Order: sequence, then C-alpha cells, then structure tokens
Amino acid sequence: MRKYPIYNIQRFNCNSVNSDLYINTFKNHLIDHNFLEEPHRHNSYVLLFFTKGSGTHEIDFDIFTIQPGSMFFLQPGQMHHWNLSDDVEGFVIFYSQEMYNLYFGQKTIGEYPFYSSMGNKPEMVFDMSESKAILPYFESLILETQTIQLLKQDKIMNLLDIIHIEIARKYSETYFHEAHSYNVKIKNFEVLLEQNFKIEKAASFYASRLNITLKHLNRICNEILQKTTTEVITDRVILEAKRMLMDKKFTINEIATELGFDDYSYFTRLFKKYNGMTPTNFRMVRR
Repeated sequence: MRKYPIYNIQRFNCNSVNSDLYINTFKNHLIDHNFLEEPHRHNSYVLLFFTKGSGTHEIDFDIFTIQPGSMFFLQPGQMHHWNLSDDVEGFVIFYSQEMYNLYFGQKTIGEYPFYSSMGNKPEMVFDMSESKAILPYFESLILETQTIQLLKQDKIMNLLDIIHIEIARKYSETYFHEAHSYNVKIKNFEVLLEQNFKIEKAASFYASRLNITLKHLNRICNEILQKTTTEVITDRVILEAKRMLMDKKFTINEIATELGFDDYSYFTRLFKKYNGMTPTNFRMVRR
C-alpha cells in the first residue's frame, strides 16, 4: 500500500558532491521541485534558511510563520509543507545521517540539540545581525558546490558543520536546558520510544528498559518536558496517527491496527480526547 510521499535525497540531487547531500538556493529549488507544496516527508535531515519573503511552514501539524531569518531543522520522517510568497529566497540543504556521522567520526548529528524530537521546536528566528553573520557560510556552500576545486567535499562538510555549531549556540541560548544526567536519560528514552511506540504503550516498559524506576522517569519527563511519561508516549502515538491519516489509502481501522490498538473504538476515543475530534473528522478537515 502506497503511503504519503517520502522523498529520497537522490530525487533532488543533480549537482551535489555526493548522493547523500543536496544544497541549493530556494529560488532554484522551487523552480525544479514545485511538487513539494503538498504534505510530504524526507528520509534525510533537512535544514532551511529563509533570507527574504514570507509564508507559513507546517511541520507535524504545527504552523510556523516564515520571515527573513527563519531557520528550520527537520529530522527524517517529519511531515511538512509550506505556503510561500513569490519573492521568497534562502537556502535548502538535505543530508543523510550516515554521511555526516561517517565524515566526522568522533561526533554524530544526533548530538546537536535542535535535532531532538522531544520537547524541542524545529524553528528559530535569527535577527538581522545574526543572519548577517551566518549568511556567508550558506553562500560559500553554494559557491563550493559549483566548483571543481581540490578538497571540495572537505570544505563543504566543514562549512555545514560550522553552520550547525552556530545554530547550536543560538539554540542553547534560546531553549536552555541545564546539562545534567536527565538529558542523557531523556535522549535514551527518545530512542527507545521511537523503536517501540507502536507495540509498547506502558510507561513501566520504558522505565524498566532504562533501568530506572517509573517514578524517576516521570520526574525526568516532568522536569525536561513538563509532561508525564504516559503523555510523552501518547503524544508520539497521536502524532503518527495524524501522519497516517493524511494518506487517504489507510482506513481508520488499518491505522489503529498499525499503531498497536486491537480495540478500534478505544483508539478513536483516545484520538478524540487529545485532538477534540475523531480520526474521521480530522481527516475531513485536513482535505
């Protein structure tokens, strides 16, 4: 059964240094890939920087306003689409986790806090002076993709990493969480949840796998995310339900089954409790 589009980097990659990397200006990107206006997902990381124009960007059903200085960072699998003004300008970068981690070796892309899916926003806005400071790195990336100079890939990768460092510095100032052992546990919980949320809904399962008590896991979730463990689990299940509801080829019953619910009516009640409408009504209003 075909799901909603999940695009590979290779579909966009026409002039990159390798098949796991795509770099372009927004203006050229939109000329060649206007099909991206519909909701879709990527199998790669996505970094977007807007320098001109306006519009809206919907990421996993949260709507953000686009303005000069808007920066967005998406993980593989997040659903998004946008409505852009005709004068929009900026930069778009797609890259794979494998490429990034293999190149740098001693650090991984997952260590950057803005690519955490728990409690972190996928958007920041750089003010005029911040945008002016980071813009040359994006411009250098575009120029480097067009050259045939020695050590081209090395320069591209290091420019990309500098951009990530600049984002991480601002992100830490904007969304600061005290660095302590809780951050390690919440990251481990995130990985575990992503692997098991379709079949394991009990908070006690995750506490056990993390080798901590449920009371302690709840304390961690409350301090870092301001939610209980059960709320975090349910939020992830409901998000996936919303994503699947965007594909009209899935029946509600098939979605419930895929997400581990034997009782169709219970899935419907849970969805309505968290969204104020049934899955059927959600699908109708999203048409």
